[in-house]
Amino acid sequence: MNWMYLVLAGVFEIGWPLGLKLSQTMPSKVWGIILAVISMFFSGLFLWIAQKAIPIGTAYAVWTGIGAVGTLLVGIVFFGDSASIGRLLSALLIIVGIVGIKLAH
Repeated sequence: MNWMYLVLAGVFEIGWPLGLKLSQTMPSKVWGIILAVISMFFSGLFLWIAQKAIPIGTAYAVWTGIGAVGTLLVGIVFFGDSASIGRLLSALLIIVGIVGIKLAH
């Protein structure tokens, strides 16, 4: 169950940079900032819950990895960010690292 909370924390970690980006592209900046603040709250809350049973280093690495790769993919799919082979291979290395940390836990 704690790993599920950690994954949820990582998903919400994607929400706050998305909200900040939306605040720059939407006519009303307020909704993007609200999304960012709500995402920050839930990301931190679920990370806090997950760390009750998952070591801090493991939890932090997985949390930031999910946030980083997820945000990269959101940028590619929705904002036209570069999908170069180097960026995608680098994201794959982060995913391999996350899986490795989980398996070594």
